[in-house]
Amino acid sequence: MKNSLNRREAIVAGISGLGVMLAPRIAVSQSRAPVVATQYGDVRGYVDSGVNVFKGIRYGADTAARRFMPPLPPDPWHDIADAFEYGAAAPQANRDEKTSEDCLFLNVWSPGVNDGRKRPVMFYIHGGAYSNGSGSSPLYDGKALAQRSDCVVITVNHRLNAFGYLFLQPLGDAGFADSGNCGQLDLILALRWVRENIANFGGDPDCVLAFGQSGGGAKVATMMAMPAAKGLFHRAASMSGQQVTASGPGNASARTRTYLDALGLRPKDVDKLKDLSVEELLKGLEASDPILSNKRVYFGPVLDMRSVKRHPFYPEAAPQSAHIPMIIGNTHDETRLFYRDASYYSLEWDDLPNLLRASIPVDISPDYVLAEYRKLYPDLSPSDLFFKATTAGRSWRAAVVEAEERARQQMENTFVYQLNFQSPERPELGAPHTFDIPLIFGNLAAAGSITGTGAAARAVSTMMLEAFSSFARTGKPESAGLPDWQTYTLPNRETMIIDIEPHMQNDPRGAERRLFATVPYVQPGT
Repeated sequence: MKNSLNRREAIVAGISGLGVMLAPRIAVSQSRAPVVATQYGDVRGYVDSGVNVFKGIRYGADTAARRFMPPLPPDPWHDIADAFEYGAAAPQANRDEKTSEDCLFLNVWSPGVNDGRKRPVMFYIHGGAYSNGSGSSPLYDGKALAQRSDCVVITVNHRLNAFGYLFLQPLGDAGFADSGNCGQLDLILALRWVRENIANFGGDPDCVLAFGQSGGGAKVATMMAMPAAKGLFHRAASMSGQQVTASGPGNASARTRTYLDALGLRPKDVDKLKDLSVEELLKGLEASDPILSNKRVYFGPVLDMRSVKRHPFYPEAAPQSAHIPMIIGNTHDETRLFYRDASYYSLEWDDLPNLLRASIPVDISPDYVLAEYRKLYPDLSPSDLFFKATTAGRSWRAAVVEAEERARQQMENTFVYQLNFQSPERPELGAPHTFDIPLIFGNLAAAGSITGTGAAARAVSTMMLEAFSSFARTGKPESAGLPDWQTYTLPNRETMIIDIEPHMQNDPRGAERRLFATVPYVQPGT
């Protein structure tokens, strides 16, 4: 057993290990700017608190000239390229940072460069439901994680929404045959860059963890079924983000027609998409989705029988990735982040049937769900019942499917967690969606974090940071503050409950799992 430290000792260890994370930010040192060679040209970074930082490294060419087409590597450069600032994010609505079709950039944090060391690589993919986000969020800053884990940390930008996932293949233009999965192909190009270049940054190209939260976890799950990604990463982790099925070509085509209609184009005019401005293309995203009610048009990976030839976890987990160790996790109160209007905290019982019908994607009677939950949890308020049922039926269900399918492969290399530790700053949110990000990155004080910086948050952060970096290194998540993390098997469903007093538990929330297992799971919109 790894829990040789008691919980009080673990908390003390967590506090002592977090000094860097909570120390005041100092001025960036330019006295010794590290220069590293890549296959396309040299890049110059900077040193921040002993960590070598490279922001905005180009891994792909400008996609504007190849809109809706697979990415290409960048043209080589001859002068040393400064890597001091983040590159542009992909085009998207309502983004404060710079956006551009020229968005294929990644960022590297490394404890040492040009030193011949082979450190594990932690390749993080941002969330945002395939529609928004970037690798430059303060929550994803890799300095603390790299420094405390002796790993190389990478974040990445890639094409999103219609720019990355608009399915034009059926419309006949051969150049658009891969348009439905360009965003995924960008990520694969970035992983190829890692394979060819990361050794000079102190990383091991044969020890790469691909991990992500929400949409980022779904992108990881999708790559586990993509032949082009085979061999590019060696561990995988999905934090509150699953992709059981990709969009079918029928639904993807319906979305394409809806999008073209919003732009005033007919299918035969598809070539005109190349000439529209970014602003015009973004305006089309305001159209209503033809599949998902009350949602704007959604774009995500497509079963195009080219880049994606099978669903990631249907009819079983993709065999090509069965040997890859995987962490699958969720937070205890996922949907409290999605329903933050004050009205959701004063619901009446009569409100619930219609709200549950609209909020749970599987086809199950809301009256039945309500009645069963009231039997299971007779003391819950209507609001608390709503959050609990929607978390189980909306967010957690896909994680259960993925874990079970992995367990059926009998590889004994799947590890499941449930984050129960609750926000001390926003107690009404409990442990909501995104809550695990700053804990794993060690960025408790970053903008957007609601973990607080107290002793409990530090201890839980230490557990998660150590477990994920250990997993990157060995394929087994371990931390002095955690008990032995057992693999997920059937029928036991071993799950690490992460809290001040972490423990393994078989089949947590089993009654809720069995309730929703009475109906098939359908990935929303696919």
